[in-house]
Amino acid sequence: MIFHYDIVELQPYINWVYFYHAWQVRQPEEQQRMRTEAEAFLKEHAARYQTHAVFLLSDARSDGDDIVLDGGARLPMLRQQQVGSDHLCMADFISPVVSKIGLFATSVDKGMETDFDGDPYQKMMAQLLADRLAEATAERLHERVRKELWGYAQDEHLLMDDMLQERFQGIRPAVGYPSLPDASINFILNDLLHMQDIGITLTESGAMRPHASVSGLMISHPEARYFSVGKIGDDQLCDYACRRGLAVDHIRKFLAANL
Repeated sequence: MIFHYDIVELQPYINWVYFYHAWQVRQPEEQQRMRTEAEAFLKEHAARYQTHAVFLLSDARSDGDDIVLDGGARLPMLRQQQVGSDHLCMADFISPVVSKIGLFATSVDKGMETDFDGDPYQKMMAQLLADRLAEATAERLHERVRKELWGYAQDEHLLMDDMLQERFQGIRPAVGYPSLPDASINFILNDLLHMQDIGITLTESGAMRPHASVSGLMISHPEARYFSVGKIGDDQLCDYACRRGLAVDHIRKFLAANL
């Protein structure tokens, strides 16, 4: 399923906290000034750019630390190994018998990253807002998934602040973040989602272009939560490489920060 969103629809879903953090502004007055300028920028260019999303809902089951999708595709996951951790793995939140999982990717028209090269300040503003809009698209899509497309939380009624603080059932772990640190998982997601249909291409490292893009999983388990995989040992590295069907040295490049 492919969706396209206008900036006006997405603006309420922007989490401004991360926008302020990117600008490194902490004073409330300065934050308000930056938000006013950002909203003026969005209003000026609202008719010029859109965001895009692709979503797949699949039957799934867990098999050890793998998530197996309908049709046989596998998403190998990593498990916490450090002493003192809860030893969690994303596959723990998928039933070994029958469950479902959502896969998604979102992006923004690439012009938001390339159309302002002549003005460094406008370019910075456009790029940071593009990042926020890609995340806002994921937020809006996830809301539709919970209430309509998957429908496991049809009676959900949340204020926007509650939604942005993730007070809903389920999680939306993104590739490259602590719960899913291996960016090469994007190659598997791309095979299933066909990200090119919404303008996303992948680099050799699994990074997405445009940079203002997000990909990941949607999991409905009421006890699902985010965690940091953290450091893993050579035993799990070798096991993970085997499950990925790739050479250990190849996988090592993607997980350097976790070794």
